[in-house]
Amino acid sequence: MGSGTDTSRISIFPLSGALLFPGLQLPLHIFEPRYRALVTDALARDRMIGMIQPVRPAEGSPLFEIGCLGRIDEVEALEDGRFNIVLDGLARFRTVRELDVTTPFRQIDAELLEENEDAVLLPIERASLEQESRRFADRQGYSVDWEQVSRLDDMALVNGISQVAPFDPASKQALLEANDLNERCELLVQLMQFYGCHDDDETGTLQ
Repeated sequence: MGSGTDTSRISIFPLSGALLFPGLQLPLHIFEPRYRALVTDALARDRMIGMIQPVRPAEGSPLFEIGCLGRIDEVEALEDGRFNIVLDGLARFRTVRELDVTTPFRQIDAELLEENEDAVLLPIERASLEQESRRFADRQGYSVDWEQVSRLDDMALVNGISQVAPFDPASKQALLEANDLNERCELLVQLMQFYGCHDDDETGTLQ
């Protein structure tokens, strides 16, 4: 999967606040008829679905430019037509155009983006991220296995926090659109500091 002028036709699931990053998994419960049709179609073809956020949580909303292509790894077909699926994140994509289609689900032409899978953080960046993650988790009341976290490689750590952190959709989109691992890490630290300070202001707590 390369970048350049080559494009791929992608069936998309526009869902605000639900982001998928390359190398990570996203569990989804599929119940709307059009997205049941999307999953059925994907299973019959290549098992591929593009996750992308709508600009507004409204029917037919324009889409953000960047999303992530996922492959259905696990699927549970329920008797009433619903699905439980798990998507494996494969690659980010940039939307080129939305297609005029007769399917109940939306489709786009998109350019797949290459990722530098060998990218690493500087030791000071890694230390800053882990320190801010601990502060943020403590403020949010999260229970985290920090020993397990410390064993994650840089890409898995940065993308994992970016995917699950309780930021607003625009902030999560900015993380997905970051050009490289270092830029995403820097933004992630800034967002955790911002949200942490905001939470402190609301509760009147001083750090």
